[in-house]
Amino acid sequence: MFDRQIRFDWVIVLVTLVLLAIGLMMVHSASSVLSEQKFNDPFYYAKRQLMWAVLGIVAMILAANYDYHKLRTLAPKLMIAGFLALVLVLIPGVGSNRGGSQAWLGIGSFGIQPSEFAKLALIVFLAHYLADAKDKMDSFWKGFVPPLSMALVAVLLIMLEPDLGQSVVIMGTTIILLFAAGARWRHLSSLFGAGLVAFAGLVAVAPYRMDRIVAFLDPWKYPLDEGYQIIQSLYALGSGGLIGLGLGHSQQKFLYLPEPQTDFVFSILGEELGFLGGATVLALFAVLVWRGFRCAMFARDEFGSLLAAGITGMIAVQVLINVGVVTGSIPATGITLPFISFGGSSLTLMLTGVGILLNISRQSVYAVA
Repeated sequence: MFDRQIRFDWVIVLVTLVLLAIGLMMVHSASSVLSEQKFNDPFYYAKRQLMWAVLGIVAMILAANYDYHKLRTLAPKLMIAGFLALVLVLIPGVGSNRGGSQAWLGIGSFGIQPSEFAKLALIVFLAHYLADAKDKMDSFWKGFVPPLSMALVAVLLIMLEPDLGQSVVIMGTTIILLFAAGARWRHLSSLFGAGLVAFAGLVAVAPYRMDRIVAFLDPWKYPLDEGYQIIQSLYALGSGGLIGLGLGHSQQKFLYLPEPQTDFVFSILGEELGFLGGATVLALFAVLVWRGFRCAMFARDEFGSLLAAGITGMIAVQVLINVGVVTGSIPATGITLPFISFGGSSLTLMLTGVGILLNISRQSVYAVA
């Protein structure tokens, strides 16, 4: 049992709730026109996001009060369940296809993404495994390859959907965990080289990915095709200027920017709240990542340290990818902005992860200010 006198890291709580509030506000603002057109209800997406936010907060509170050490005994079962869900979604008639990816389980408009929950299960399992493998990390075959193989199995299943964005997040998070566990630099660099080869292979077998790379290099060459979405995103960000057009006054949400409430919600945020609004959101994420890694540094045991590093790394990787795509800094790939984008599975997962972080901070070796 842990000392209940040690408080949660309330900075993490506060920053998470502020980001969640901004997300609810921006989902409504970004989706109001599309919601009115598709469902005759400007609050359609906002109401669903609010429902998931409430469920996510409940999950966060439960996770914050659940001793994270108990997750070690559940880690193998969680990983098996995650793999089974990833297989289940690929079965015709069981998984549903949305946006060209068979990544959903559900009925009608209600659905969940198993890849989101498998992502957290993988972090728990890798933290469990690596906590006992510290003395093996100098060995490529005994320390480096086994956890990497588990991540690659998850990536393979997710790429069959296909979902490149989730695969990149999983590999990025796995690299962070391997680094935190003490993997050698030459092993990590070899993984980077192999990743480039694998990426080239993925592009070769799916021509639309090459189209995205071409559009990334010169979107204005294909303004009505591959480059359309990033051009509209840049228009939105550029229109916002320093202080923005004002909340609710976006022009790009009037069916210029496709699905503005999901992967490109940061574009609408930048348009309505300007550079200062976007910079504030990024600063909040920076504080959350700082406190998350601080939690990892002061965790009472190796498992808690790696678990906190994995959850924080997952959040950081997703933010970097999403903002990178929206600003045209990297090729387009579908991934949500944590706590901000519309999406029930992603939001619930992230809030559950934050709850686990809070429990680790509650049992840390420092007294939180």
